[in-house]
Amino acid sequence: MTARLQLLCVIAVALALAPVAAAAEHYHLDLTAAGQADARAATLQRTDLGHGAIWTGGTTKPDITQSFPACSYKPKQSDLVLIGAAESDYKTAGLEFQSDVDVLQSPAMVALDWQRTVVAPPVLPCMRTVLAGAAKPPERLVSFERISFPHIAQYARDYRAIVDITTSTGATVSLMVDTILLGRSSTEVSLTTTAPYADKAVVSAAELRLAEILLARVRAPASPLPFTA
Repeated sequence: MTARLQLLCVIAVALALAPVAAAAEHYHLDLTAAGQADARAATLQRTDLGHGAIWTGGTTKPDITQSFPACSYKPKQSDLVLIGAAESDYKTAGLEFQSDVDVLQSPAMVALDWQRTVVAPPVLPCMRTVLAGAAKPPERLVSFERISFPHIAQYARDYRAIVDITTSTGATVSLMVDTILLGRSSTEVSLTTTAPYADKAVVSAAELRLAEILLARVRAPASPLPFTA
């Protein structure tokens, strides 16, 4: 990937990843040892990716202060308490998987966060507008849409950005950035994949398998706390 293509992928990931990235505010931070352990436990691991490819990467430091770029929709998050956050990122030739995990103080907070930053009607058009503005020649955002995904968790959605890149020879290469958003108990999980669009069938099957692995690692809170919005 070129440096500009990498930058575009970072932008797409930052906008479409987890509810924490889709807010005009930040969570109230109260990181705990238990919350951090639960978040790390649910991230993607090298062993999840199998054999047959050389993978680089590993755990990365989560950015728990990022916010949504300029947009008319500004969902509230300051009343939600983040107790754990973790990320991992793995790359091989032409393919990248990134997992982000946020642990909130209670399942009720996850439900509210999902309503505000995922299913609220203004979210999709707002994200599409910002992504389109972020893409600069030789990149062009072709589409950003919700795509079908099995209901494997209480909360589950999948989004796909398709980006065309014009090479120095004039050829056009299509890239896809898929972001699967999942919520279970007090935990929000996102799995973001960057891959050639031509490989969508194989990649989609791998995404589902990995999403199921991550969900299986989500731990129930030891003592759920009541929460009223």
